[in-house]
Amino acid sequence: MSQEASIRTVRLSKWYGKVTALQEVSLHLGPGIWGLLGPNGSGKTTFLRLVAGQLRPALGEVLVCGHRPFANPEALRRIGLCPEADAMYDELTAVEMVQSLAELSGYGREEAKKRAIDALTSFGLEDAMNRRVAGFSRGMRQRAKLAQAVVHDPDVILLDEPLTGTDPVSRQAILTEIRRRAANGAVVLFSTHVLPEVEALTEQVLLIARGQLVAQGKVHEIRDLMEEHPHHIRVECDRPRELAAHLCGVEGIVGVQFAPQGVEVMSWDPDSTYEAIARKVVELGVQLGSITSPDADLESLFHYLVQRSSAGAGTGADAAVGAAPRQAYQAQVQGPGGSR
Repeated sequence: MSQEASIRTVRLSKWYGKVTALQEVSLHLGPGIWGLLGPNGSGKTTFLRLVAGQLRPALGEVLVCGHRPFANPEALRRIGLCPEADAMYDELTAVEMVQSLAELSGYGREEAKKRAIDALTSFGLEDAMNRRVAGFSRGMRQRAKLAQAVVHDPDVILLDEPLTGTDPVSRQAILTEIRRRAANGAVVLFSTHVLPEVEALTEQVLLIARGQLVAQGKVHEIRDLMEEHPHHIRVECDRPRELAAHLCGVEGIVGVQFAPQGVEVMSWDPDSTYEAIARKVVELGVQLGSITSPDADLESLFHYLVQRSSAGAGTGADAAVGAAPRQAYQAQVQGPGGSR
């Protein structure tokens, strides 16, 4: 695997007539797994097609391993693409299909067949590779499609909704192989609507909304910068009213409200607030059930960012956040292996 594996875009834009699909997206992704998130119609598939060399940018630049991918064989041989569309050669067996695509990548017949067998085996299809693709289940078809995407051992792997319609067995095989490829130095960029699977694979995310990059980096780092949305901390206990009364006025806490079997605290400084809650629980002798945060996961972050972009605040660059009680903030975060 090449140490030069990377995706870099500079003010990358694409429009169709008067419709802007992608607007001035700038980023740099190094080896590892990156989740590409966004609502339907946000520009995710357009971005993947630009990186894959299927589309020519209307403005700006995209580089894959240092090369422009559009109509460039040098770049294309380093890219593996698993599209969302299920367009398969149903009349072929799985090994015949993947072998033929390996041959199109420049490998001889014997080498192509060996690579096809290895790729299909890596996705758990060793017992089905000699069956016609027409008889495959949805999950098996998805795995065969992924096998053709990696049969030539690409440096950059682009996966458009790779988990859609997969069963637990297929999903586990796919996730295991994605992790292995990334550990060997590949850049893996995948789009998905299955947010728990993103969290299972990686902390590094890109979020596109309305054709613009609104956030990049680790989930918790992006969440910490969202200063227009205070952190919510939910405390289940036996005396919520007494605890709420003692938490009011604590520095950093901007609100306290009652929740089922407890209280919900809103804070600009979650670390100090957790300490304050623990201290008050001990002082008051409150019987504690649990302390959780309902908005510390990827789903809540996704919701906040989409809501924010829909309100017209921010595009991934410095942007004022409406009536936020603090200064303007920068949505984009530099994570390991990447910067805007």
